[in-house]
Amino acid sequence: MKIRAGYEITYDCPQPTPMIVELSVHPIRRSDLITPDAIRLEPPVPIKEYRDGFGNICQVIKAPKGEIRMFSDPVETLVYLLGSRYCETDRLSEFAWARFGTFPKGGALVQAICDLVHQEVTFGYEHASVARTAFDTFKERRGVCRDFAHLAITLCRCMNIPARYCTGYLGDIGVPPKTFRWISAPGSRLILAAAGTPSTLATTHRASAAS
Repeated sequence: MKIRAGYEITYDCPQPTPMIVELSVHPIRRSDLITPDAIRLEPPVPIKEYRDGFGNICQVIKAPKGEIRMFSDPVETLVYLLGSRYCETDRLSEFAWARFGTFPKGGALVQAICDLVHQEVTFGYEHASVARTAFDTFKERRGVCRDFAHLAITLCRCMNIPARYCTGYLGDIGVPPKTFRWISAPGSRLILAAAGTPSTLATTHRASAAS
């Protein structure tokens, strides 16, 4: 069995506070991990480690006064926060934060981004263009399934949500209508957006049966 493990914990200390934390996977299961097992601290403070009588890895830190965040993020997801040829995060960040800056983090934020794409962009095969970028779609308010996905991905990345493009095919033959929140016929373009919990959202047309 392969394990993907992670966490995010924030403490608010009224004064500098010594801590012993046990957040690492037991060494006998490290070979089963598919992501690095490394504790990260914000603000960074020195960490000393030891093993207790049961073999658990313990970290000793002195937390400063105020908030300290402990987390373990898979480093391979960081590339999915960057801008690219089709996802111009630098040109859409100001809009994204003005529109979604007050939303709580998590799946609801990803859903709100996808809802905006559906509400603001008109789908049509006649709008297909190999050169259209996310920003072009945002300006023109039209596109095909790929353009919907690029815009949703870009807005997710602007909001510090790792997101990537997936290609696939989801027909309407033998697919229960409520299996997916977002479906289309004849096909869909999917995005993977990791917002606290991994979620998969198709970003083309909303089928009436899934409403």
